[in-house]
Amino acid sequence: MAKGVFITGTDTGVGKTCFTLALMQTLKKQDRHIAGMKPVASGAKRINGLLMNEDARLIKEHCSHSVAYELINPVVYELPVAPVFAAGNDKETTDFDEVFASYNRLASEFDNIIVEGVGGWRAPLSDRLGTVDLVRELALPVILVVGLRLGCLNHALLTAEVIRADGVDLCGWVSNMPEKDYLFKDETIALLNDNLACPHVADLDYVDGIDRDKMAKKIDHSFIMGPVFR
Repeated sequence: MAKGVFITGTDTGVGKTCFTLALMQTLKKQDRHIAGMKPVASGAKRINGLLMNEDARLIKEHCSHSVAYELINPVVYELPVAPVFAAGNDKETTDFDEVFASYNRLASEFDNIIVEGVGGWRAPLSDRLGTVDLVRELALPVILVVGLRLGCLNHALLTAEVIRADGVDLCGWVSNMPEKDYLFKDETIALLNDNLACPHVADLDYVDGIDRDKMAKKIDHSFIMGPVFR
C-alpha cells in the first residue's frame, strides 16, 4: 500500500499546489511512482465536457503515469468559493466515499500519494465535514505550507496548534514566498523553526509561474529519504 502525505496551508493562495508539484517531481527523481490528488476542489471550467480544476489538472499531468482525472479530483465544483458554499450552489453534497475509493485505487498503483487540501485547515468541505475528517480517515501525516506575508506568524502558529489538537501528525512545514517583497523572511523562518517543532521541509522562493524543477531543488532530501515516504 502506498504511503501518503497531506498538504495543507495557512490560507488559500499560499503555494500548496506549487509545493505539491515540486514534491512530486523530487520523489519521481528518486525513481518513485508518484500520484497526486486534489480530493475536493472549487473553481473549475468545462473542458471537453468535463468539469476540471486547474490545480487538479496540473497534479494529474505530474503523476508518474496517466490516470483518469476523476481519480485525481473526485469532487469538483464550478464556483470558485469555499466548497461548503459551492456544494450548496450546485445542490450537491460532498461524497467522501468517492474520495476514499479514488485514494485506495491510486494507492494500489503508486508508491506515494501526495494529497493537496483546499484552502486552510479549518475550511469546511460540507455542512458537516471538514478537512480533519478527511485526513483522519486517510490516516495521513500533514505538511503545512506557510505563505510568508503579513499575518503569517499568527496563521502558522495557530494552524499548527489546531492540527496537533486534532490528533494529527504535523510532520513538516514549508516556507513559500507568494509575494516577492516580504520583509524579514529570514527572521520569520527562524521564529517559526523555533516554534513549530517539526522539520522545515522546504524554502521556496518567489517565482512568476510554476517552475517545478527549480522548486524541487529547494526540498530537503533528508526528509524525502525519511520514514514519511519509505
